[in-house]
Amino acid sequence: MALFQTANLTVAPCTPNDREDFIALELDPDVMHFLNGGAVDHEATDPDAVDFLMPRGTEPFVWTARLKDSGEFVGWFCLSSADGRSAEIGYRLCKRNWGRGFASVGARVLVDWGFADVGYEMIAACTMAVNLGSRRVMEKLGMRHVRTVEVKSQFLPGADQGEVWYEMSRAEWRSIRKPSDRRV
Repeated sequence: MALFQTANLTVAPCTPNDREDFIALELDPDVMHFLNGGAVDHEATDPDAVDFLMPRGTEPFVWTARLKDSGEFVGWFCLSSADGRSAEIGYRLCKRNWGRGFASVGARVLVDWGFADVGYEMIAACTMAVNLGSRRVMEKLGMRHVRTVEVKSQFLPGADQGEVWYEMSRAEWRSIRKPSDRRV
């Protein structure tokens, strides 16, 4: 896995040393609002039994983002593939880092790497329709909305509006590509 440096971030493959930071994200009810309806109850939740990623620092498709100058934890990004031809991008950031452009920057380096170096043909992302911040990140990446699917949940806020899926093909990426990173 590659290591990336941007103007403000270091995006590096996760390690077990990141586990506490990852768990702290799951304990923040605002961070988990659209995934779990609030903070994760770690006493009662099996990470393998939920339909969202709960990384623990050993996942080969998860990168940790830290501020380049201080090493402060910003959040994590993932780019996972089930078939080697397409991948799904995801991200979770500490609330204090929302609105600072870090989600777009971190996701962009992985999208660029996925298309340019790994050779994916398609990269997708999804979120709740009401999660406007995450949708803006996908749009900034150049992804396009391709479908909205029904969500069968009574406790997720906005579930009645569904889950939106965005995609970008390698050809679409090539047409809008701008250098976004320096790989270390």
